[in-house]
Amino acid sequence: MKSKSPESEHYLSASNRITGVVIMVIGLIGLLDIVLEWRTLSGLLVACIIGLLMVLTYVGLFRPTVTLSPEHLVLRNHVRDHVIPWSKVTGADVTDTLRVHAGDNRFRAPGVQLVMRDLRKQRVGGRKLSADSSISRADFVVDRIETHMAQYGEQSEGQVVTRWARPELIIAGALAVVALLAAVLR
Repeated sequence: MKSKSPESEHYLSASNRITGVVIMVIGLIGLLDIVLEWRTLSGLLVACIIGLLMVLTYVGLFRPTVTLSPEHLVLRNHVRDHVIPWSKVTGADVTDTLRVHAGDNRFRAPGVQLVMRDLRKQRVGGRKLSADSSISRADFVVDRIETHMAQYGEQSEGQVVTRWARPELIIAGALAVVALLAAVLR
């Protein structure tokens, strides 16, 4: 759990963040090499492809989070954000990822997900799951959401707002256009 203030809680996948950091560092080293040694249109094409892979890494591994605040619940998915006031949240559960129910709508939140190994252990029932398993972490997040629903459900008002992740989509589009131009001009 990360917290910017005592009133908001952020939940995310730590293993995704670690993998993302490793990929981003490798990408930065590749970009640095291209800037220092390979200043041609082919180098620009490769740099754009590496940049696209880095944007995809950010979108896939860093971006998905679940944020609980007194005003609303924010689900940051890969390319969309859902801001749900507590008065609209009717429940939460976990299948392979966290699902938040808002009336007839279900919003998936890949920021909280189950590891298949833990699901198999639970199904078989043999070995006990550790206290830090993905299932116990997901259950903790569901409990926190239910607590926030009970505590802030009457106070919050508003509608569910869904927005696209514009900066990420704009950067990916710009890199794709530059890569296409570099491929055509070389």
